[in-house]
Amino acid sequence: MKLLATVFSTLSLLSSINALADDLRPFERMDVFELEWVSDPQISPDGRRIVYVRNGMDVMSDGKFSRLWLIDIDGSNNVPLTGQDTNESNPVWSPDGQRIAFTSKSDAGTEIFVVWVENGKSARLTQLNRSPGSLSWSPDGTQIAFSMMVPEDPVVLVTPPDKPDDAVWPDRPRVTTRLTFERDGSGYLEPGYEHFFVISALGGTPRQVTHGDFKHEGTPQWSRDGDSLIFSGNRNDDWELSFHNSEIYSVSIRSGDTVALTDRNGPDAEPVVSPDGRKIAYWSAEDKVQTYQVSKLQVMNIDGSDKRELLSDFDRSVSGLVWNKNSDGIYYQYDDHGDTKIGFTTLAESSRVVATNLGGTTIGRPYGGGSFSVADNGTIAYTQVTPYRPAELAVLGRRGGDPSIITSFNADLLAWRTPGKLEELWYKSTVDGRDIQAWVVLPPGHDASKPYPLLVENHGGPISNYGPRFSPEVQLYAAAGYVVFYPNPRGSTSYGEEFGNLLYHDYPGDDYQDVMDGVDVLIETGVTAEDRLYVTGGSAGGIMTAWIIGKNNRFRAAAVVKPVMNWISKTLTADNYFQYANYRYPGQPWENIETYMKFSPVSLVGNIETPTLVMVGTADLRTPISESKQLYSALKIRGIDTVLVEVPDAPHNISGRPSQLITKIDHILAWFAKYPAD
Repeated sequence: MKLLATVFSTLSLLSSINALADDLRPFERMDVFELEWVSDPQISPDGRRIVYVRNGMDVMSDGKFSRLWLIDIDGSNNVPLTGQDTNESNPVWSPDGQRIAFTSKSDAGTEIFVVWVENGKSARLTQLNRSPGSLSWSPDGTQIAFSMMVPEDPVVLVTPPDKPDDAVWPDRPRVTTRLTFERDGSGYLEPGYEHFFVISALGGTPRQVTHGDFKHEGTPQWSRDGDSLIFSGNRNDDWELSFHNSEIYSVSIRSGDTVALTDRNGPDAEPVVSPDGRKIAYWSAEDKVQTYQVSKLQVMNIDGSDKRELLSDFDRSVSGLVWNKNSDGIYYQYDDHGDTKIGFTTLAESSRVVATNLGGTTIGRPYGGGSFSVADNGTIAYTQVTPYRPAELAVLGRRGGDPSIITSFNADLLAWRTPGKLEELWYKSTVDGRDIQAWVVLPPGHDASKPYPLLVENHGGPISNYGPRFSPEVQLYAAAGYVVFYPNPRGSTSYGEEFGNLLYHDYPGDDYQDVMDGVDVLIETGVTAEDRLYVTGGSAGGIMTAWIIGKNNRFRAAAVVKPVMNWISKTLTADNYFQYANYRYPGQPWENIETYMKFSPVSLVGNIETPTLVMVGTADLRTPISESKQLYSALKIRGIDTVLVEVPDAPHNISGRPSQLITKIDHILAWFAKYPAD
C-alpha cells in the first residue's frame, strides 16, 4: 500500500541508527525522575539575556520543582537567578531591563521578590496572606501590578450551640451557594474573588485597585501613562451563569472607576497594550453555543473605539499575543496539525510563520503547550520540543533563519537511551473521506518484517490535540514492545473550527470510526495484526476507549482511564458541571435524558467482552470516581474480567506526580501482559 510505504520509507535508516545504538537502553520508568524542561522564557528588553524557569522532578518528594535561571542568548553564563532552594516562577523584566520581579514559594507562602540583575541582590517586596500572581511592571518601573484572591466570609445558615470545654465535636457543616465552589486539583475553593493590586517596586503596602463580587482574570496590563490597568474579566450582573463571557476593562489606578471596553457575547481575553500606548490587542470569539470555535485576533484603540478583526480568514485559535516594538505588528501562537507555531502579522495583515515546534512543557502525553517572548529588537526566546526530548530553550534572531538551541538539560540522560522512533501518518476516514492525522511510535529495535502488538492511545479533551512532541508515557509503551498509535480524529483542534466542531451534539460519534480506520490501515500494511490490538486513553480518551470496546470486540485488552460513563451523572457532579449543557448536547440533562444517555458509554456496557482495567484518581473532581465505578461495577456484574485501580489522592491529572505517571503505565502494561498476542 502506497500510504504506509511513504510513512515508513525511513525504516531502513532507522534500523541503521538502532544498530549503532544497540548498547543503549530504551527509555525506562525511573528515567521519568531525571527529566528536566524549560518553561516561561522571558527575554530582556535589549535582547541580550533570558530568564526562564528550569523544571525537574524530585525523587525524594515525588514532586516537581521550578527554579529561575538566567542565561545569555548565546548560551553562555547560564546561572541560577537567586540560588535559593525554593520554587520560583512568574519572572518579569522591568522596562529598563535592570530588575526581574518574580514569585517564590516557601512553607510560609508565596511572595513577590525583585532581583537587581547587575549585582544579584534580591529583596522580598510583600508579606501577603494569599498567593500573588500575574505580575506586571508599570511603564516607568516604579510599581508592580499583581492579582490575588480576596476572601469573603463563608455562608452560615445557623448558629451552633456552644460546646462544653474540652469537648470533641466534628467540624461545622460547609454551606455553599456558589456556582463554582470546587476545582479539580485544588478541591473546595475558599470563598472570595480574584482582584488586582499595585505595590511600589521598592516594597511597601499593596493597594487593591479592583473591587466588587466579580470574576477577574489574566495578567493586568498598564496604560502608557500608568494611570490605568487594562484587564479581562466578567463584571456583568449574571457573570456566574454567563461563564463563557468576558470583556476587556479599564480601571483607574486612583479612583477604581471601571469601564468596559468591549461588549461581545463571548470571551474577550488576553489584552496586550501596544508599546506606544495607543492600541490594545486581544483575542475573542462570538459565542455560537457550539462545541468548538476558534479565537480570533482583535485590535482596538486604548479607549475601546475602532475595533477590528485581523486575519479574519485564519482558521486557527490564537493566543500568547505580543506586540512588536514599533506597535505595528503582533506575534501570536497557534496549533496547526499538531504543531504549535509562532506567527506574526502586521496591522496591514501581512502575516508569516516565525517558528515551529513550540511546546514541550506538558510532561506526560504529547499535548501542546509552551510559550515565547520577544525583545525590543525582535529576538525571540521560546520553548522548543522534539519527539525525543521535552522543552529546551530556543533563540531565534530578528532576521529569522534556524533557531539556536541554547540549553541541553536532557542530553546527559536521553543521549544514552534508544527512543521509539516517531512517524507521521495520514489516512482517509471511511465516514466522509476526510484526511485524518496520526502518529506511530515504533519500539526500539523495530523489525519492519513482522507485525507488532498495537497500542492505541486516545487523547483527552476531546477539544485538544496530540502532536510530534516528547511523551514519556508513549516512550514507555514503545520500550515495552508496542507500536503506539495516537490519532487526531474529528473533534481535535489544530485543523480549524469546522473540523473541531464536528462533535457538536454528536460526541462520541464519527470520531470512533476515525480511530478504527487508522487501526485498519496499520493492519492492512502489516505493521500489526488483527489479534494484536490493545487500546487505552484518559479522560476524553477514556470515553473513547470505553466507546470502542462497547462498539466492537476486536481488542485483546483495554485500559479505560478516568472516563465519563454517564453524561447525566457527570454533568451534575463534576467541578465544571454547569459548562456542558447545549455546548455538547441540547438542553440540560433533565430536559433531554434520551440524548444524554444515547452518547453515554454506559449505554454500551452490555456489549463489552474485552478484559478491561479501569483507573481513576481518588481526588478526581473532573470525571468523578463514581464514573469509573459505574464501568467497573457493570463489568463485574456481567462477569467480564476487570479490575479497578484507584490512585490515592490523585486529581484528574492522574500522572501529575512522577510516581503516579510510572504507576499508571505499569498497571496498564501489566494488564495488557495478561492477554498476550498469540
